[in-house]
Amino acid sequence: MVRAASAALPLIDRGSLRQLETHFIAPEIYRRDDLARRQGQLAQLISDRVIPQLLRLHSDVVPDAPPVEVVVKALAPDRDDITGLADIILGSDLEAAVSYVTLLRDRGLSMDALFVELLEPTARHLGEMWDHDLCDFIDVTLGVARLQKLLAAFNNSHIAPQLDSRRAVLMAMTPGDQHFFGVTMVERFLLASGWKVRTETSASAAEIADATQGSWFAVAGLTAGSEQMIDSLTTTIARIRQQSCNPHIGIMVGGPIFTANPALAAEVGADATAPNAPTAVLIAQKLFDTAIARQGPRAAG
Repeated sequence: MVRAASAALPLIDRGSLRQLETHFIAPEIYRRDDLARRQGQLAQLISDRVIPQLLRLHSDVVPDAPPVEVVVKALAPDRDDITGLADIILGSDLEAAVSYVTLLRDRGLSMDALFVELLEPTARHLGEMWDHDLCDFIDVTLGVARLQKLLAAFNNSHIAPQLDSRRAVLMAMTPGDQHFFGVTMVERFLLASGWKVRTETSASAAEIADATQGSWFAVAGLTAGSEQMIDSLTTTIARIRQQSCNPHIGIMVGGPIFTANPALAAEVGADATAPNAPTAVLIAQKLFDTAIARQGPRAAG
């Protein structure tokens, strides 16, 4: 089934797929000699843990809904589709993974729907498995890297000129915040996933905004540890939007208050929120892709 859709991919050539490897994972990780073994182990973990959780999601969120098997197959992934998720994330053949996603998209699922219903929940669960010592940092990085590559391929952001130099993130703590751990973890995963990262842990709102004015960033990530930081965070985001030399900069936020109330992200002026570091990497790629779509690949160069 995966191979059957390969003819439907005229815009994603083999050379481009191979080249993506150099963008979405740090060289020191990509050159490890145990990648094949790790990919196999993590694929098994995803098959055993992620897929059953996704299958339960339908009935857990809507207890009275009909079982997955009777949902209209033309619009929603079925059990066989979800089983293929391990191939999407960790299969050694990215062409096969692209072909798999093409099948779902051709059945009527948009990339936005696939992101929300399959890819983002999987990145989130990878982070949860790491939290529970079910896989290590390298395993999660490999999984997130493949998710990034799929998003870039289907959103055509992989054809943007100077892709490497434009995949840059400014990470900062909201002025007044003292919780370094969240920023440190997101920075670590972003670096391992091929992003250039500048981190500010003690800058004022004006200094953070000035940084986005002086250097081009695709995304700004801000953390807030408590509700007392809301006003400061809102002010900082507004300054970034006013001053950034990238008019389409994506802004994501994180911290306990957003995990408890994700809708708060929109209230402070952000584009998205991420509950953990692996998800933050995938959301950064999504925001980058959205910016490329708004301004066109040439403008991104």
